[in-house]
Amino acid sequence: MESALLRTGFRRAMVACQNPAKRRVARQPRRFFATPVEPQGEASELQSAPDAVYASNGGRAAKSRARAERVNKDRAVSDHDQTFQAAPQIRFTSDGEQFSSSRPSAELIENDTASRRGRGGYGGGPPGRGGAASYGRGPPNQEDDPSRNILRHIRIVPASPSYFTATPRYTDDLLALSALLRKHQLLPLLPPGEAPRVAWKTIDQYKTELAEPIRSKSYNTLLQLLKRLNYIHPSLIPDEVTESLEKYKRDVQPHLNVPNPIIVNQYGVAKAVGRRKSSSAQVYLVEGTGECLINGKSLTEYFGRLHDRESAIWALKATQRLDKYNVWALAAGGGTTGQAESITLGVARALLAHEPDLKPALRRAGCVTRDPKRVERKKPGKLKARKMPAWVKR
Repeated sequence: MESALLRTGFRRAMVACQNPAKRRVARQPRRFFATPVEPQGEASELQSAPDAVYASNGGRAAKSRARAERVNKDRAVSDHDQTFQAAPQIRFTSDGEQFSSSRPSAELIENDTASRRGRGGYGGGPPGRGGAASYGRGPPNQEDDPSRNILRHIRIVPASPSYFTATPRYTDDLLALSALLRKHQLLPLLPPGEAPRVAWKTIDQYKTELAEPIRSKSYNTLLQLLKRLNYIHPSLIPDEVTESLEKYKRDVQPHLNVPNPIIVNQYGVAKAVGRRKSSSAQVYLVEGTGECLINGKSLTEYFGRLHDRESAIWALKATQRLDKYNVWALAAGGGTTGQAESITLGVARALLAHEPDLKPALRRAGCVTRDPKRVERKKPGKLKARKMPAWVKR
Protein backbone atom coordinates (compact mmCIF):
# COMPACT_ATOMS: atom_id res chain seq x y z
CA MET A 1 0.00 0.00 0.00
CA GLU A 2 2.81 2.39 0.88
CA SER A 3 4.67 1.59 -2.31
CA ALA A 4 1.60 2.42 -4.41
CA LEU A 5 1.11 5.74 -2.61
CA LEU A 6 4.77 6.60 -3.06
CA ARG A 7 4.66 5.81 -6.76
CA THR A 8 1.55 7.94 -7.24
CA GLY A 9 2.96 10.90 -5.34
CA PHE A 10 6.31 10.72 -7.13
CA ARG A 11 4.54 10.60 -10.50
CA ARG A 12 2.40 13.65 -9.66
CA ALA A 13 5.46 15.58 -8.55
CA MET A 14 7.25 14.82 -11.82
CA VAL A 15 4.23 15.87 -13.90
CA ALA A 16 3.85 19.11 -11.93
CA CYS A 17 7.45 20.05 -12.62
CA GLN A 18 7.07 19.63 -16.38
CA ASN A 19 6.02 22.36 -18.90
CA PRO A 20 2.22 22.19 -19.53
CA ALA A 21 2.78 22.31 -23.31
CA LYS A 22 5.22 19.40 -23.14
CA ARG A 23 3.12 17.55 -20.59
CA ARG A 24 0.40 16.77 -23.15
CA VAL A 25 2.99 15.47 -25.57
CA ALA A 26 4.70 13.37 -22.95
CA ARG A 27 1.51 11.60 -21.95
CA GLN A 28 0.85 10.35 -25.50
CA PRO A 29 2.00 6.88 -26.47
CA ARG A 30 5.05 6.73 -28.72
CA ARG A 31 3.22 4.94 -31.50
CA PHE A 32 1.14 8.06 -32.33
CA PHE A 33 4.14 10.25 -33.07
CA ALA A 34 4.89 11.07 -36.74
CA THR A 35 8.35 12.47 -35.93
CA PRO A 36 11.42 10.85 -34.37
CA VAL A 37 10.78 10.20 -30.68
CA GLU A 38 13.49 9.58 -28.12
CA PRO A 39 13.31 9.14 -24.35
CA GLN A 40 13.19 12.43 -22.48
CA GLY A 41 16.33 11.65 -20.58
CA GLU A 42 18.32 11.17 -23.79
CA ALA A 43 17.74 14.59 -25.38
CA SER A 44 21.41 14.89 -26.29
CA GLU A 45 21.22 11.73 -28.41
CA LEU A 46 18.29 13.12 -30.43
CA GLN A 47 20.67 15.15 -32.58
CA SER A 48 23.13 12.39 -33.38
CA ALA A 49 20.88 9.38 -33.75
CA PRO A 50 21.01 8.33 -37.44
CA ASP A 51 18.00 6.05 -37.31
CA ALA A 52 14.61 7.65 -36.67
CA VAL A 53 11.45 5.86 -35.77
CA TYR A 54 8.49 6.87 -37.91
CA ALA A 55 4.85 5.94 -37.48
CA SER A 56 2.32 5.75 -40.25
CA ASN A 57 -0.51 7.47 -38.40
CA GLY A 58 -0.56 11.19 -37.44
CA GLY A 59 -2.80 13.07 -35.07
CA ARG A 60 -3.17 16.04 -32.90
CA ALA A 61 0.08 15.24 -31.14
CA ALA A 62 1.97 15.38 -34.43
CA LYS A 63 0.65 18.89 -35.13
CA SER A 64 1.62 20.08 -31.67
CA ARG A 65 5.03 18.49 -32.08
CA ALA A 66 5.55 20.14 -35.50
CA ARG A 67 4.50 23.53 -34.14
CA ALA A 68 6.89 23.24 -31.22
CA GLU A 69 9.68 22.15 -33.57
CA ARG A 70 9.15 25.21 -35.81
CA VAL A 71 9.41 27.46 -32.76
CA ASN A 72 12.59 25.70 -31.70
CA LYS A 73 13.99 26.09 -35.20
CA ASP A 74 13.38 29.86 -35.14
CA ARG A 75 15.03 30.10 -31.77
CA ALA A 76 18.00 28.11 -33.02
CA VAL A 77 18.55 30.62 -35.84
CA SER A 78 18.78 33.53 -33.38
CA ASP A 79 20.73 31.63 -30.74
CA HIS A 80 23.83 29.91 -32.16
CA ASP A 81 24.62 28.16 -28.89
CA GLN A 82 21.45 26.09 -28.94
CA THR A 83 22.12 22.50 -29.96
CA PHE A 84 18.55 21.27 -30.60
CA GLN A 85 16.96 21.52 -34.07
CA ALA A 86 13.43 20.79 -35.23
CA ALA A 87 12.85 17.54 -37.01
CA PRO A 88 12.15 17.80 -40.78
CA GLN A 89 8.56 17.66 -41.88
CA ILE A 90 6.98 14.46 -43.08
CA ARG A 91 4.43 13.91 -45.79
CA PHE A 92 2.45 10.68 -46.00
CA THR A 93 1.66 8.95 -49.27
CA SER A 94 -1.81 7.85 -50.37
CA ASP A 95 -0.66 4.74 -52.19
CA GLY A 96 -2.26 1.42 -51.33
CA GLU A 97 1.15 -0.23 -51.09
CA GLN A 98 2.59 2.28 -48.68
CA PHE A 99 2.93 -0.33 -45.92
CA SER A 100 4.92 -2.77 -48.02
CA SER A 101 8.44 -3.51 -46.92
CA SER A 102 9.94 -2.36 -50.22
CA ARG A 103 8.46 1.16 -50.05
CA PRO A 104 8.65 3.68 -47.20
CA SER A 105 5.44 4.95 -45.63
CA ALA A 106 6.66 8.55 -45.30
CA GLU A 107 9.36 10.75 -46.72
CA LEU A 108 11.16 13.90 -45.73
CA ILE A 109 10.53 17.17 -47.61
CA GLU A 110 12.63 20.28 -47.57
CA ASN A 111 9.81 22.84 -47.21
CA ASP A 112 6.05 22.94 -46.87
CA THR A 113 5.34 23.93 -50.48
CA ALA A 114 4.71 20.42 -51.74
CA SER A 115 2.57 19.49 -48.74
CA ARG A 116 0.06 22.14 -49.81
CA ARG A 117 -0.10 21.01 -53.44
CA GLY A 118 -1.85 17.69 -52.74
CA ARG A 119 -1.65 15.00 -55.39
CA GLY A 120 -0.34 17.33 -58.06
CA GLY A 121 2.76 18.20 -56.01
CA TYR A 122 6.29 16.90 -56.20
CA GLY A 123 6.54 13.28 -55.24
CA GLY A 124 2.98 13.26 -53.87
CA GLY A 125 1.99 9.89 -55.27
CA PRO A 126 3.04 7.02 -57.48
CA PRO A 127 3.96 7.50 -61.14
CA GLY A 128 0.95 8.22 -63.31
CA ARG A 129 -0.96 10.14 -60.65
CA GLY A 130 0.77 13.48 -60.88
CA GLY A 131 3.57 12.61 -58.46
CA ALA A 132 7.29 12.25 -59.01
CA ALA A 133 8.64 9.15 -60.64
CA SER A 134 11.01 8.33 -57.81
CA TYR A 135 10.24 8.61 -54.12
CA GLY A 136 12.38 10.63 -51.84
CA ARG A 137 12.85 13.48 -54.31
CA GLY A 138 11.15 16.65 -53.04
CA PRO A 139 10.40 19.91 -54.85
CA PRO A 140 13.22 22.20 -55.91
CA ASN A 141 14.59 24.34 -53.13
CA GLN A 142 12.88 27.75 -53.32
CA GLU A 143 14.23 29.27 -50.12
CA ASP A 144 17.07 30.92 -52.02
CA ASP A 145 14.76 32.53 -54.59
CA PRO A 146 14.82 36.30 -53.81
CA SER A 147 11.59 36.98 -55.67
CA ARG A 148 9.61 34.57 -53.50
CA ASN A 149 11.09 36.04 -50.34
CA ILE A 150 10.06 39.53 -51.47
CA LEU A 151 6.52 38.43 -52.33
CA ARG A 152 6.04 37.16 -48.78
CA HIS A 153 6.51 40.62 -47.36
CA ILE A 154 4.69 42.84 -49.89
CA ARG A 155 0.99 43.68 -50.24
CA ILE A 156 -0.85 44.47 -53.46
CA VAL A 157 -2.14 48.04 -53.32
CA PRO A 158 -5.09 48.97 -55.61
CA ALA A 159 -4.30 51.48 -58.33
CA SER A 160 -7.32 53.58 -57.40
CA PRO A 161 -7.97 54.89 -53.87
CA SER A 162 -11.68 54.33 -54.55
CA TYR A 163 -11.27 50.62 -55.34
CA PHE A 164 -13.33 49.47 -52.37
CA THR A 165 -16.25 51.84 -53.01
CA ALA A 166 -19.44 50.90 -54.85
CA THR A 167 -18.63 53.28 -57.73
CA PRO A 168 -14.83 53.56 -58.00
CA ARG A 169 -14.69 55.11 -61.48
CA TYR A 170 -17.29 57.75 -60.66
CA THR A 171 -15.52 58.56 -57.40
CA ASP A 172 -12.22 58.95 -59.25
CA ASP A 173 -13.84 61.37 -61.73
CA LEU A 174 -15.40 63.38 -58.90
CA LEU A 175 -12.12 63.61 -57.01
CA ALA A 176 -10.22 64.62 -60.17
CA LEU A 177 -12.66 67.42 -61.01
CA SER A 178 -12.66 68.63 -57.39
CA ALA A 179 -8.87 68.76 -57.42
CA LEU A 180 -8.90 70.76 -60.67
CA LEU A 181 -11.40 73.23 -59.23
CA ARG A 182 -9.32 73.75 -56.08
CA LYS A 183 -6.22 74.26 -58.19
CA HIS A 184 -7.72 76.84 -60.59
CA GLN A 185 -10.45 78.45 -58.51
CA LEU A 186 -8.71 81.84 -58.54
CA LEU A 187 -8.74 82.21 -62.32
CA PRO A 188 -11.07 84.92 -63.73
CA LEU A 189 -14.55 83.83 -64.77
CA LEU A 190 -16.94 84.85 -67.51
CA PRO A 191 -20.06 86.88 -66.63
CA PRO A 192 -23.14 84.82 -65.74
CA GLY A 193 -24.91 83.50 -68.80
CA GLU A 194 -21.96 83.99 -71.16
CA ALA A 195 -20.24 80.63 -70.76
CA PRO A 196 -19.82 78.53 -73.93
CA ARG A 197 -22.86 76.39 -74.60
CA VAL A 198 -21.98 72.76 -74.07
CA ALA A 199 -24.13 69.63 -74.33
CA TRP A 200 -22.89 67.33 -71.58
CA LYS A 201 -23.39 63.59 -71.64
CA THR A 202 -26.68 62.34 -70.26
CA ILE A 203 -26.74 60.18 -67.16
CA ASP A 204 -27.62 57.12 -69.27
CA GLN A 205 -24.61 57.67 -71.51
CA TYR A 206 -22.36 58.17 -68.49
CA LYS A 207 -23.68 55.05 -66.75
CA THR A 208 -23.20 52.99 -69.91
CA GLU A 209 -19.63 54.23 -70.28
CA LEU A 210 -18.70 53.52 -66.65
CA ALA A 211 -20.87 50.41 -66.16
CA GLU A 212 -21.67 51.56 -62.63
CA PRO A 213 -24.97 52.39 -60.85
CA ILE A 214 -24.83 56.20 -60.79
CA ARG A 215 -27.66 58.09 -59.09
CA SER A 216 -29.15 61.29 -60.46
CA LYS A 217 -28.06 63.26 -57.40
CA SER A 218 -24.47 62.08 -57.79
CA TYR A 219 -24.42 62.93 -61.48
CA ASN A 220 -25.83 66.41 -60.78
CA THR A 221 -22.94 67.00 -58.39
CA LEU A 222 -20.57 66.09 -61.22
CA LEU A 223 -22.36 68.44 -63.62
CA GLN A 224 -22.07 71.35 -61.19
CA LEU A 225 -18.29 70.92 -61.14
CA LEU A 226 -18.20 70.75 -64.95
CA LYS A 227 -20.26 73.91 -65.35
CA ARG A 228 -18.10 75.75 -62.83
CA LEU A 229 -14.94 74.79 -64.72
CA ASN A 230 -16.61 75.79 -68.01
CA TYR A 231 -17.00 79.36 -66.69
CA ILE A 232 -13.23 79.92 -66.63
CA HIS A 233 -12.23 82.58 -69.15
CA PRO A 234 -11.37 80.92 -72.52
CA SER A 235 -8.13 82.89 -72.87
CA LEU A 236 -6.85 81.66 -69.49
CA ILE A 237 -8.30 78.18 -69.21
CA PRO A 238 -5.51 75.57 -68.64
CA ASP A 239 -5.00 72.67 -71.01
CA GLU A 240 -5.68 70.08 -68.33
CA VAL A 241 -9.10 71.62 -67.66
CA THR A 242 -9.92 71.61 -71.36
CA GLU A 243 -8.94 67.95 -71.68
CA SER A 244 -11.04 67.03 -68.65
CA LEU A 245 -14.09 68.84 -70.01
CA GLU A 246 -13.80 67.12 -73.39
CA LYS A 247 -14.21 63.77 -71.65
CA TYR A 248 -17.77 64.64 -70.53
CA LYS A 249 -19.02 66.33 -73.72
CA ARG A 250 -21.27 64.60 -76.18
CA ASP A 251 -19.81 63.43 -79.46
CA VAL A 252 -22.18 65.72 -81.37
CA GLN A 253 -22.72 69.22 -80.03
CA PRO A 254 -26.13 70.46 -81.24
CA HIS A 255 -25.22 74.06 -80.36
CA LEU A 256 -22.46 74.01 -82.97
CA ASN A 257 -24.78 72.90 -85.75
CA VAL A 258 -25.40 75.92 -87.95
CA PRO A 259 -28.45 75.55 -90.20
CA ASN A 260 -27.91 75.89 -93.89
CA PRO A 261 -28.98 79.37 -94.99
CA ILE A 262 -32.02 79.64 -97.20
CA ILE A 263 -31.11 81.42 -100.40
CA VAL A 264 -33.14 82.88 -103.23
CA ASN A 265 -32.28 81.18 -106.52
CA GLN A 266 -31.82 82.85 -109.87
CA TYR A 267 -35.55 82.72 -110.55
CA GLY A 268 -36.38 84.63 -107.36
CA VAL A 269 -37.79 81.57 -105.57
CA ALA A 270 -36.99 80.75 -101.95
CA LYS A 271 -37.58 77.18 -100.79
CA ALA A 272 -38.13 76.32 -97.10
CA VAL A 273 -39.41 73.36 -95.09
CA GLY A 274 -41.79 73.57 -92.14
CA ARG A 275 -42.92 70.87 -89.68
CA ARG A 276 -45.65 70.53 -87.06
CA LYS A 277 -46.61 67.34 -85.22
CA SER A 278 -46.29 64.60 -87.85
CA SER A 279 -46.89 66.94 -90.82
CA SER A 280 -44.29 68.48 -93.09
CA ALA A 281 -44.59 71.04 -95.89
CA GLN A 282 -42.27 72.28 -98.62
CA VAL A 283 -42.99 75.92 -99.36
CA TYR A 284 -41.88 77.88 -102.43
CA LEU A 285 -42.21 81.66 -102.08
CA VAL A 286 -41.83 84.10 -104.94
CA GLU A 287 -42.80 87.70 -105.46
CA GLY A 288 -46.27 87.98 -106.99
CA THR A 289 -49.85 89.09 -106.49
CA GLY A 290 -50.85 87.02 -103.45
CA GLU A 291 -51.91 83.71 -104.98
CA CYS A 292 -51.71 80.57 -102.82
CA LEU A 293 -51.81 76.94 -104.00
CA ILE A 294 -51.53 73.92 -101.68
CA ASN A 295 -51.07 70.53 -103.33
CA GLY A 296 -52.49 72.02 -106.55
CA LYS A 297 -55.61 73.41 -104.85
CA SER A 298 -56.51 76.86 -103.71
CA LEU A 299 -56.44 77.81 -100.06
CA THR A 300 -60.24 77.79 -99.70
CA GLU A 301 -60.57 74.40 -101.43
CA TYR A 302 -57.88 72.65 -99.43
CA PHE A 303 -58.78 73.91 -95.94
CA GLY A 304 -62.41 73.92 -94.99
CA ARG A 305 -61.92 75.58 -91.60
CA LEU A 306 -61.36 79.33 -91.48
CA HIS A 307 -58.79 78.94 -88.71
CA ASP A 308 -56.61 76.67 -90.89
CA ARG A 309 -56.76 79.14 -93.78
CA GLU A 310 -55.56 81.98 -91.56
CA SER A 311 -52.85 79.81 -90.00
CA ALA A 312 -51.36 78.87 -93.39
CA ILE A 313 -50.72 82.50 -94.43
CA TRP A 314 -50.35 84.00 -90.94
CA ALA A 315 -46.71 84.98 -91.57
CA LEU A 316 -47.70 87.12 -94.59
CA LYS A 317 -50.69 88.61 -92.79
CA ALA A 318 -48.65 89.56 -89.68
CA THR A 319 -46.10 91.42 -91.83
CA GLN A 320 -48.68 92.86 -94.24
CA ARG A 321 -47.27 91.03 -97.26
CA LEU A 322 -50.40 89.20 -98.45
CA ASP A 323 -50.49 90.87 -101.88
CA LYS A 324 -46.75 90.86 -102.54
CA TYR A 325 -45.84 87.13 -102.62
CA ASN A 326 -47.18 84.00 -104.23
CA VAL A 327 -47.16 80.74 -102.21
CA TRP A 328 -46.95 77.24 -103.60
CA ALA A 329 -46.79 74.43 -100.99
CA LEU A 330 -46.65 70.63 -100.87
CA ALA A 331 -48.04 69.32 -97.55
CA ALA A 332 -48.01 65.71 -96.38
CA GLY A 333 -48.74 63.74 -93.22
CA GLY A 334 -50.88 64.50 -90.19
CA GLY A 335 -54.18 66.36 -90.23
CA THR A 336 -55.37 69.71 -91.42
CA THR A 337 -54.18 71.57 -88.32
CA GLY A 338 -50.68 70.09 -88.53
CA GLN A 339 -50.39 70.79 -92.24
CA ALA A 340 -51.64 74.38 -91.87
CA GLU A 341 -49.15 75.19 -89.11
CA SER A 342 -46.31 73.47 -90.95
CA ILE A 343 -47.05 75.74 -93.94
CA THR A 344 -46.92 78.73 -91.56
CA LEU A 345 -43.35 77.87 -90.48
CA GLY A 346 -42.27 77.21 -94.07
CA VAL A 347 -43.68 80.54 -95.30
CA ALA A 348 -41.96 82.43 -92.45
CA ARG A 349 -38.56 80.88 -93.21
CA ALA A 350 -38.88 81.56 -96.94
CA LEU A 351 -39.96 85.14 -96.23
CA LEU A 352 -36.81 85.69 -94.10
CA ALA A 353 -34.74 84.72 -97.16
CA HIS A 354 -36.37 87.57 -99.08
CA GLU A 355 -36.48 90.11 -96.24
CA PRO A 356 -34.23 89.27 -93.24
CA ASP A 357 -35.25 92.48 -91.46
CA LEU A 358 -38.70 91.01 -90.78
CA LYS A 359 -37.39 88.54 -88.19
CA PRO A 360 -38.39 90.61 -85.08
CA ALA A 361 -41.92 91.02 -86.42
CA LEU A 362 -42.18 87.32 -87.31
CA ARG A 363 -40.87 86.34 -83.89
CA ARG A 364 -43.48 88.48 -82.16
CA ALA A 365 -46.09 86.79 -84.33
CA GLY A 366 -44.80 83.33 -83.23
CA CYS A 367 -43.83 82.16 -86.72
CA VAL A 368 -40.08 81.59 -86.30
CA THR A 369 -39.84 78.86 -83.66
CA ARG A 370 -40.88 75.31 -84.46
CA ASP A 371 -43.65 74.09 -82.14
CA PRO A 372 -42.46 70.86 -80.48
CA LYS A 373 -45.78 69.88 -78.91
CA ARG A 374 -47.22 66.54 -79.95
CA VAL A 375 -50.31 64.55 -79.08
CA GLU A 376 -49.89 62.83 -75.74
CA ARG A 377 -50.25 59.09 -75.91
CA LYS A 378 -53.15 57.18 -74.42
CA LYS A 379 -52.57 55.60 -71.00
CA PRO A 380 -53.87 52.19 -69.93
CA GLY A 381 -56.98 52.41 -67.81
CA LYS A 382 -57.95 55.80 -69.29
CA LEU A 383 -60.19 56.71 -72.19
CA LYS A 384 -57.61 59.04 -73.74
CA ALA A 385 -54.30 60.48 -72.58
CA ARG A 386 -55.76 61.79 -69.31
CA LYS A 387 -59.53 61.34 -69.52
CA MET A 388 -60.85 58.93 -66.92
CA PRO A 389 -63.99 56.84 -67.33
CA ALA A 390 -67.14 58.03 -65.60
CA TRP A 391 -67.30 57.08 -61.96
CA VAL A 392 -70.15 54.73 -61.08
CA LYS A 393 -71.12 54.18 -57.49
CA ARG A 394 -72.43 50.65 -58.06
